[in-house]
Order: sequence, then C-alpha cells, then structure tokens
Amino acid sequence: MTDFTMTTDKDGVATIVWDTVGKSMNVMNQQGFTDLDALIDQALADEAVKGVIITSGKDGSFAGGMDLNIIAKMKDSAGDDPARGLFEGVMAMHGVLRKIERAGMDPKTNKGGKPIAAALPGTALGIGLEIPLACHRIFAADNPKAKIGLPEIMVGIFPGAGGTTRLVRKLGAMAASPLLLEGKLNDPQAAKRAGVIDEVVADPVAAAKDWILSNPAIVKPWDEKGYKMPGGAPYHPAGFMTFVGASAMVNGKTMGVYPAAKALLSAVYEGALVPFDTALKIEARWFTNVLMNPSSSAMIRSLFINKEALEKGANRPDAPDQKVKQVGVIGAGMMGAGIALVSALAGIKVVLIDAKQEAADKGKSYTADYMDKGIARKKATEDEKTAVLGLINATTDYAALKDCDLIVEAVFEDVGVKAEVTKKVQAVTGPDCIFATNTSTLPITELAKASNDPAKFIGIHFFSPVDKMMLVEIIKGEKTGDVAVAKALDFVRQIRKTPIVVNDARFFYANRCIIPYINEGIRMVKEGVEPALIENAAKLVGMPLGPLQLVDETSIDLGVKIAKATRAAMGEAYPDGAVDEVLFWMADQNRLGRKSNSGFYAYDDKGKRLGLWDGLAAQYPAANEQPDLVTVQHRLLFAQVLEAVRALEDGVLTDIREGDVGAILGWGFAPWSGGPFSWLDIIGAPYAAERCDQLTAQFGDRFKTPDLLRDMADKGQEFYKRFGTGAKAA
Repeated sequence: MTDFTMTTDKDGVATIVWDTVGKSMNVMNQQGFTDLDALIDQALADEAVKGVIITSGKDGSFAGGMDLNIIAKMKDSAGDDPARGLFEGVMAMHGVLRKIERAGMDPKTNKGGKPIAAALPGTALGIGLEIPLACHRIFAADNPKAKIGLPEIMVGIFPGAGGTTRLVRKLGAMAASPLLLEGKLNDPQAAKRAGVIDEVVADPVAAAKDWILSNPAIVKPWDEKGYKMPGGAPYHPAGFMTFVGASAMVNGKTMGVYPAAKALLSAVYEGALVPFDTALKIEARWFTNVLMNPSSSAMIRSLFINKEALEKGANRPDAPDQKVKQVGVIGAGMMGAGIALVSALAGIKVVLIDAKQEAADKGKSYTADYMDKGIARKKATEDEKTAVLGLINATTDYAALKDCDLIVEAVFEDVGVKAEVTKKVQAVTGPDCIFATNTSTLPITELAKASNDPAKFIGIHFFSPVDKMMLVEIIKGEKTGDVAVAKALDFVRQIRKTPIVVNDARFFYANRCIIPYINEGIRMVKEGVEPALIENAAKLVGMPLGPLQLVDETSIDLGVKIAKATRAAMGEAYPDGAVDEVLFWMADQNRLGRKSNSGFYAYDDKGKRLGLWDGLAAQYPAANEQPDLVTVQHRLLFAQVLEAVRALEDGVLTDIREGDVGAILGWGFAPWSGGPFSWLDIIGAPYAAERCDQLTAQFGDRFKTPDLLRDMADKGQEFYKRFGTGAKAA
C-alpha cells in the first residue's frame, strides 16, 4: 500500500492525500518521497489537471515530520562514502520539493506551471511544513490545538529539506530565527501572523480549490528577478547587524556544543549570499555535516527513538491494563500539589490529603494558580479550570481514599513518618490498591516493611517542579511485583511523562549520578579552583547548571542532610569529607541556597542571582596555579558517567536507554551527547578507560575505571552495540 494517493475532480483539480499506513499521524519515509514525486509528475503531465492540492487523510493533522528512525539509519545505509551518500539523498529530497515549487514553469520566463496548494487540517511539523513551504499557497484549518513549526533543532538536527532556506527567504533571518533556532511551534492563527502560512480557514481543501481555479500567480519571490531578502542579506547594513547578533545569540545559548545550531546558522548565512538553488546545495551540505556528527545521531536516538520507546512501555511487565481511575496523594506540599495537578490535568480523580485542611486547600490552590496562568496566556479556559479543580478533593479524611487504585505518598523524607502514613492509608484502601512512595533517597525495600503487601509497594520519584520536569523514576523494591510496576508505568503514561524503571539501591539512579557532580564541584572549591572556572567549565560542556548553582537551587541544607545520612550508612568508607567541610561551613554561615537568597551565589532581595559570592574566595582562596579547562570538564563529566556505568554493573539500571534518557531529562546531562552511555560511545571505551586511569592517579579512586568499562575497552566495544535495547552487565 502507498502512503500517497491522488484523485482528480471534474473541475480539473487533483488532490493528493497523504495517509501513512498504520500510523495515527503522517510521517515521511523514503518510499513516501518516491510516491509523492511520481504523483507530482503525473499531475504536471496531465493536461486535464489545472492544479494540485496536497492534504492529509489524518483527522486533525497534516504530518508529524520525517521518520527519525530512518534519519538515524541514513548514515549507516549511505554506503562506503557516507557523506556523499547522505548528500545525494538530501539533494534528491530537494529535487522533489523544487519540482513542486517550480510546478512546470519555464525556467527562463517563469511562464506556465500549475498552482499547487497545501491544505493543512492541523499539526504540521518538520517535513510536514517543509512540503507546504514549497507549495504556492498554504491553507490551514482554524484548529487552535494544531502546532505548526520546525522542531528539528530540539533533537540535534535542523530543517534540511529546504525549510531553512525557504523560511529565511520568506520571513527574513530575524523573523525566522525563533522557528529555526528555538524550534518554536505556533497555532495556525499565530503561524499566519508570523507569515509562515497564508490563510486560516474553516475548510482548507475547499479554499485551496477556489484559489487554484482563480488562476493565481505562482512564482515564488526568490525566483523573481530583483528579489531582496526581508530584513536584508548579510552584505546589507541591516542584514549585517542581524547576522552578527545571531552568531552571538547562538553561541551564547548553545555554548558551542550543539553542532546543529552552528550548522544551521552557517547554512543561512552562506545561503543568503547566493541564488536559491545554490543555497539549497549549501543547506544540504551543512545538513550532511550534522548527520555525520555523532552528536546528532546520539540526540535523535535518546531524545526521540529511545524516549518514545520508554513512553510506549518498552520495559513494561506483561500485566493487564493498569490505567489509574483515582489517585490518592498524601502530602499537599510542593511535591504533592504538583502530583495532584498533573494527575487532574490528565483527567484522573485526585484525593489530596494533608494533616490540616488549610494545607490541603493550599495544595489544591496550586492547580488553581496554574490554570489561571494558562487562562492569562489563552492556553486554557474558565470551564477547563472548573473541570480540573472539580477532580481534586482536598481533605484531611483518610476515609476518602477507599476507592483509590493508586496512592502516591509525598510526605517528609523520614522512614518513621512514611511508615505511619503507609499504615493509615492501607487501613482504608482495598487489597488491589498500589502504594507508591515519592522519595529521592530512602530505600524502597526498607520502606516496604511498613506495608501489608510489599508486592504492591513501589517507589515513584518525581522531579521538582513536577509540572515542568518530564522524567519520573520508578523504583522496584526487592519484593515489588509486576502489577505494581505496570500500574506505575501506566500512571506515568497517563500524566504524559517519561518513565525509567530502576532497581532499589542508595540514591537509585538519578541522584546517584548527580550527587557526585555536585560533590566534585564543591571538592574543587576546597582545592582552590576558581569557582567561576568550575561553573563555566560545566556550562561549556553542555550542563544546564554548574554544580555550585545546582546545589543552591536544591538547597545547601538538603545537601548537609544527605551527607550526614550517607556518612552514617557508610561509616569509615565514606569518601566525601572534603566536600562536607565546605558544605557544612556554608550551612553554618546560614547560606542555604536560593531559598535563603544566599549560597554559593549572591542574590538580591527578589531572589535574582547576582554572581558568585565573594565570601567564598575569602574562606577558600584560589590557588596560584589553576587547572586547564578540559581537566575540570572531565572531572565533572566522569564523576557522573562512572556512576551510570556502576549503576549498570550493579543491576540498578537494566537498560542503557533508560540511563541515557533519564540523565538528559532528569538532571540535564549534556543533551548534545545523547546521555552518559552515548558519550562514552562517542569518545570510545579505550580512551575513556585511559582517561579514568589518569584521573585516578591525579585525583583518587572515585575515578577508578569500572570493570565493565575496562572489559569493553579491552575488546573495543561500544555500549549500544554490546547491549542494544536492553542491558545485562555480565
């Protein structure tokens, strides 16, 4: 079966319908391009055809973009000369779209040709917008839920099928930059205001037909003589300033570690200096450059392919559907309030419990405030607010939990407090109710001892703020059963977040990796490394926050609490005394982080970060000799990555996909790398092991090469080739 079909009506208007077989939304593949090309040829050659409409057979959407699984494999299937193979493949796509754009016009006079319109019933992303941009007019349905844009930059590539070149020539570099460099998506009305599409109508197919039959002019501005780029080309005074500013902006935001952003800007700049067809070749060359970069394939794999697989239940046990009907949330603080919010937004009934009614009501008001902000931004309505709030029952009465099929406890991080709550809850809930504890550090197996059925007890670790953070870490205790795991996974799918499933161990996975990152930064302060060097080294290697800023955000007193608990558990084996000296001293100065407007950074009265606190240098002065940038970066990266490898060795992680996706979504591990295991594959296990040996000799056993990594280095292996879509460390 073909994804594209064409019919011609009695008025001579041909309609090409895109309807990808077996998919809820259209995605483009190589065969699809071949089929579309053949139908365009057929329509242009048929004298009875006056014009063409390209539309979708999917209700409410035009297309979701290219099949990124295919993009991820393009390099491997491009033959012995992959760069040439990729370039030729991309140019073939350009050929199809350019054929649509020229539509049979005489190349010298621009005479003749048949009008081709795009009729978008809804969402049009990536190639789903690049095809319409090649058409002569774009009609979109007045569908406020539709998203129109070019989000490729978010997964490590850029619009490489002419979208970059056409959008810049249509809007100008300045107006196109939010859509290209930020992947900004608009609803149809906003897309029309931005100049991306031409008309928003009730029936885009009917409007497109009327337009075709009106015998319109169809030559694109950039194919006319005397075309001038909106806002000015690079050699124009106004355009010159635009491109200077764009370069600074891109490097400021990406810190130079995202190859796609730099390549996109190069394609735009160079393409603006030459005729349109030459600009398409330049775009194709830069797109090929990005596809050849291991960063892009790693980002696509982790942020699209693996993320989607985990969200669809790649590691879900074979258990019946566990869709949550009513969830009980115990504790209405920031975490509990956030869990209640995302549950209600997903249409789940919520019982929000706290010890005092005032606290429970305050927790519910978090949802009211969230909806009010949405209403102010015209993203929600008063009726939607009423409906969402109507799903939340804020109370102190545990009896209200009797019909809940899932409990998420989010009370104070104390074993005794959590045990008391567990018993109170299970005194009223039914035997099939699953009990989940939201904890970031406490062992699930220990907490499960308070349960009357440990098989139905599980950990669900949300990240704060719940409504913004996409990752949810599901932790299996020693006796946690498959139904509890399935219930947790199905719940996370309902609230539209990404789950990873890990086994019980101290700090689980995310905190196990992020704490060494913070500690390494603090340890360097103690050594006399300039705090600014530490923080900027982290950002220049792709971390969203430096370790000192991160500990400020999470609070210094929490760090002290975790350090004391870890020391008590580990005894003489505790390795972080040097870290504690700095951390405890900061707490003694009552510098507790952002929440106290004082930490490693200084803040104004409104909580705005002003810069690193100068008192830190007075207590821990900078050494005369500072380390080089790469050494600082490697200390910060390997501190995290080696813990990820050890988590795999220990069986805490059972799937490297979860390790990579969890690292990026959970604490922002250098997204350009694809995650810790992808990064190790990029640099190679032999080099990683050698670098670990050097760091161990210089800084200590915390950088000791794990046995698994040593074995892989000796065998010249890669994580994704050794473990594929699953993982067993042995």
